[in-house]
Amino acid sequence: MELNDIKHDKSQASIEDITNSIVGETEYEISFSHGVEDNSKGGSSFLAYFNVVCVVCGTGALGLPYALKQGGWIGLLILGLSWIFSSYSGTVLIQCLYYNGKTRLSSYQEVAEASFGKIGGWISFFFTAVTLIGVPVLYTLLAGQNLHSVAKGTSAELTFPIWVIICSVVVSIPFVFFKSMKEVGLLSAAGMLATILVILIVVIVALQNKSGYTNVAHDAVIWNQFPIALSSIAFSFGGNPVYAHVEAGMRNPKHWNRVVVGGLTTCFGLYMLIAVPGYYVYGVETESPIYNNLPDGPAKMASIIIITLHVIMAIPILLTSFALDLEKLFGISSFNHSFIKETILRISLRLTLIVIVTVIAIFVPFFGDFMSLLGAFSNCALILIFPIIFYLKLTGFRNKSWTELILCFFVVLLGIVGLVFGTISAIEALKADFQGQ
Repeated sequence: MELNDIKHDKSQASIEDITNSIVGETEYEISFSHGVEDNSKGGSSFLAYFNVVCVVCGTGALGLPYALKQGGWIGLLILGLSWIFSSYSGTVLIQCLYYNGKTRLSSYQEVAEASFGKIGGWISFFFTAVTLIGVPVLYTLLAGQNLHSVAKGTSAELTFPIWVIICSVVVSIPFVFFKSMKEVGLLSAAGMLATILVILIVVIVALQNKSGYTNVAHDAVIWNQFPIALSSIAFSFGGNPVYAHVEAGMRNPKHWNRVVVGGLTTCFGLYMLIAVPGYYVYGVETESPIYNNLPDGPAKMASIIIITLHVIMAIPILLTSFALDLEKLFGISSFNHSFIKETILRISLRLTLIVIVTVIAIFVPFFGDFMSLLGAFSNCALILIFPIIFYLKLTGFRNKSWTELILCFFVVLLGIVGLVFGTISAIEALKADFQGQ
C-alpha cells in the first residue's frame, strides 16, 4: 500500500484555481486497490461527479428560496461563500487521506483517528452515522409521504407505513447488491437528472405565474432571521461523509479536485437557478419546499413524483457509504472471509440497516426535528469544521501561507455560526412539537 508519487498541478480553472492555488492539485499514483478489487475497473470521474451532485444537491435545493425569504437577498452571498468553503474542505479532506505519503486512509473516521486518536475516531463516527443514517430516514419519510399523498383517493391508495415499506424494498435492491460507490454511479446520474427536471419545472411555472404576484415584497437582509437562514444555506453543500468512498471508487483518483469542485459548482449553479427566481416571484409568500407554491395540477404533481424518485435513488448512495465504514469496522471483506461468507455477512448487514431505517421512519415521532438538532452539529462539523482541523493537525501550520490560514479561519467560523444558530432553531422547533401534543 505505497504512495509512489505526489506532484502538483495548478492548471485548472475557475473555482478550482482558488483551491489549487492554495493547497495545490495533488495527484496520487497508488499501487494498491483503491476501494475496488482491481483499480483499473474503478468508476470514471464522471460517475464520481454524478455521485457528488446527487448526494449534495437533493431536496435542500427546494428549500433555498425559503431560506432567502428568511434572510433576504444577502443569503446569495452566504450561498457563494458556502460553495467556495465546501469546495476547499472537500479537497483538503481527501488530501488528509494521503497525509503520510505512504498509505491511504480509507474513511472519514480514519482521518479523525489519525488526527486525534481513538476518541477523535469515535466522535467522527458518531457524527457520520447521524448523517448517513438520519438523512436516508428523512428521505424515506419524504418518499412515503409523497406517494401516500399522490395516491390518496385513487385505487392505489395505501397507508403511510405501507408506502414507507415499499420505498425501503425498492431501495434495498441496489443497496444490497451493489458493493461499492462505483456501482451506484448510474443511480447518481439518474438522481441528478431528476433534480434538474424538478428545478426546471418549478422555475418555468413560477415565471409563468409572475403576473399573479405583482406586489410581493422582498428584503435585502432580515437580521433577526438571518442566522437561521445562514445555517440552512450552509447545510446545502454537505457531502463530506461520502467523499472518501467516492474517491476510492475512482479509476483516476488524481482527478478528485476537479470532480468535487465541478460537482459543487454544478450544485451552486442549480441552487442559483431555483433560489433567485423562486424568491423573486413569490417573495414573502415563498414556501418550503418551493413546489408547494405551484398551483395544483400536472406540474406540481410531476415535481412531487420526480423529487420522490430522486430521494429513492439518493438513499442507496448514502447507505452504501455508511455500510462500507461498518464493513471495514467488522472486517467484512474478501481478505478475511471466503466469497460466500463475505457475501452473506455483507447482505445481512445491509438488510439490517434497511430495517433500522424503515422502523425509525415509521415509528419515531418528530424525527425530522430531532434530525435537525443532530444535523446542526453533524453537518456543520463534518462539512466545515472537522476537515479543516484535521488538515491543519495532520499537515501542520507552518507550511501554510497566510492566505490559506485566513481561509481556514473563515471556513471554521461559518461552521460554528451555522452550528450554534441551527441548534437554537432546531430546539425551538422541537419545543413547539412537544407543546403541540
